[in-house]
Amino acid sequence: MRMYRGWIRKKWGLAAVLLAGIGVGCAQSRTDVSYLGEPNVSYYRGHATQIDYPAVDTPLASEVVTTRPPITVRDKTNLPIREIALGEAVQIALTNSQIIRTAGTFLSTGNALYTNPERIPSVFDPAIQESGVLFGGRGVEAALSAFDAQLQTSMIWGRDDREALTRETGAFESSLSKTFAHGGSLSLNQTTSYLGSNPVASNYTGNMRLQYQLPLLAGSGAEFTRIAGPIGQSFGGVTGVSQGVLIARINNDITLADFESSVRNLVWDVENAYWDLYLAYQIFDVATQARDSTDSLRKYIDLRVTGGAREFTRADLHQAEDQFFAAETSVNNAQSRIYDTEIRLRRLLGLSVNDGEILRPQDSPVSVELVADWYASLTEALTHRVELRRQKWSLKSLELQLRAAESLTRPRMDFVGGYQVNGFGDDLLGYNQPKLDNFYETIADGDYTGWNLGLQMSWSLGFRSAKAQVHNYELRLAKAQKVLSEQEEEISHEMAISFQELAKTYKAAEISYNRMNAVEQEIYYRRLRNLEVDPADLLLRAIIRKGEAQTAYHQNMVEYNKAITTFQVRKGALLRHNGIALAEGGWEPWAYEDANFNSNARLHAKPRKRVNQQPEAFAGPAPFGGVYFENQEDQLNESVSEPTPVNDDSKSEDQPAQPLPENEELQAPKVPTPKPLKEPGTLPPPAPPVEKGETSSLEVFKKPIALKTEE
Repeated sequence: MRMYRGWIRKKWGLAAVLLAGIGVGCAQSRTDVSYLGEPNVSYYRGHATQIDYPAVDTPLASEVVTTRPPITVRDKTNLPIREIALGEAVQIALTNSQIIRTAGTFLSTGNALYTNPERIPSVFDPAIQESGVLFGGRGVEAALSAFDAQLQTSMIWGRDDREALTRETGAFESSLSKTFAHGGSLSLNQTTSYLGSNPVASNYTGNMRLQYQLPLLAGSGAEFTRIAGPIGQSFGGVTGVSQGVLIARINNDITLADFESSVRNLVWDVENAYWDLYLAYQIFDVATQARDSTDSLRKYIDLRVTGGAREFTRADLHQAEDQFFAAETSVNNAQSRIYDTEIRLRRLLGLSVNDGEILRPQDSPVSVELVADWYASLTEALTHRVELRRQKWSLKSLELQLRAAESLTRPRMDFVGGYQVNGFGDDLLGYNQPKLDNFYETIADGDYTGWNLGLQMSWSLGFRSAKAQVHNYELRLAKAQKVLSEQEEEISHEMAISFQELAKTYKAAEISYNRMNAVEQEIYYRRLRNLEVDPADLLLRAIIRKGEAQTAYHQNMVEYNKAITTFQVRKGALLRHNGIALAEGGWEPWAYEDANFNSNARLHAKPRKRVNQQPEAFAGPAPFGGVYFENQEDQLNESVSEPTPVNDDSKSEDQPAQPLPENEELQAPKVPTPKPLKEPGTLPPPAPPVEKGETSSLEVFKKPIALKTEE
């Protein structure tokens, strides 16, 4: 006993010495370690994080590499003018806009092109959604992959040596399974086990088994599987009921609606930028005319003052010079505005900053009043607006998911059945061996079989999670329906504002045209009078007001054409109005061959009796339902979807109002003061472009002022 206690003391003492040694080793400083040679500290860094650049080297865009310096007011080079029509501008923008730009984000610090490039709309978005595989963004192909046949196999060998016993084992398993559209699954499995030991002969055992499982309550039926995917592949609260083929198809349609909305906004921005550039040229033309007029008057006053005339003083000369320099500043600003607006249009068209040409609009604004029918326009908006179609897709998706969620409020009960053929033998394969000595021979004979048949059931008492999911979808569906109603009401208010804008801008253009005529007549009569009678200040002010009136007229004309474009947007007809249609691109040749093969297989199939093979329709080529108004009159004229002339009371009802003459020379009116236009008619057309082939740094529209007076 004493010897045993002494041994224990020795063991504890040895352990204490070892622990002390370890502690001393741990406490030693690293400075005690020395190395041979000089240290290489080139790799050493005194920080853990720094700014690095990715190893990405991509070629620059050709529009950036080939561009020239931008044009400014300092440049004196006469660049050729490129006349561009509105339709051509839209076509160029659609061709060059794989990444769709917007006008509102240009020069903004929050430009999504820099801050959130993943959310920028592009032509790749529909294909990205179609090929999505993650939960919440699965495409149709990923949803269909749930029904792909699955092959699994494994082969494992082992050996275990123990003194006089040596065992060798082997396990070979393989299975082929397939899930069907109604939720059932069928699997074919094979299991082979090998056992061999030195005192006992080796043997093989196993079976081939056919297993079938079909949901009967929760998750049963083709409808649930089409919406939520096979219930056997779901993961409870992770996947939900939104992994089916129908939901993936709806997600694709929502992505297409978003893409169509982006294309529409691009066309909208291009048209607005086009008319802004047209307005910039017109303002430059007006500013140039005002400068030339003030310069002529300044030179005349200078000549008269230098000659000693008494009707003018030095103050009059300096006042004329002040107006001249002010007009020169306006010309400089108008010229710079042309360059700035052209850059903005080039950005939307996907063109380089400077390709050696200056863009100039070729088309003239619409000068005929558009009088649209309220009920027809509102009906078209409520039928064709892409925002409503997108919301209806979301509404349909929630309706389908609610159906699938309601199916999960029942117990999970599956029918299961299987049949197997057992096999065993001393050898795996053989020839002319005694019976029961060959594994696969006993399998092929099929004398030893087995089967199973029954039900599997799981029941979450209370179904708290399933009912919560149903309630969540009911709330989301109610919100989506209310949002759809609010969107329809919002569209009606947008259409009302659009109607008001059409009337306001056309009336403003009409009034500004009369104002422009009045100023022209004032200048005409003041030039007829001797400047000794009327001070030069009155003529200078009249010239300034003339420029202001002309600028206001062109601004109102451009705003009227923008209002027409906005009207087409509000009623969902802008793309159709411009002849733009979205279509799918071409597929690979093998895809058409595969589709033809599958089509032939379906066409030669025999229909099953007493089985409804046609699923419920959830989409169609045309809008569902209709639009009805309670306050609509019994007889309504056909809607006016295109700009049409308005009849004048003095003409017949079928005869449209004629435009005012473009090339009428400036003549004295028959009465001192013209009366304003009383009835809406046709505004004078804008100035025509200069002849093609001319080159200039700034060629502008030369517009003869047409006068219209009433006796």
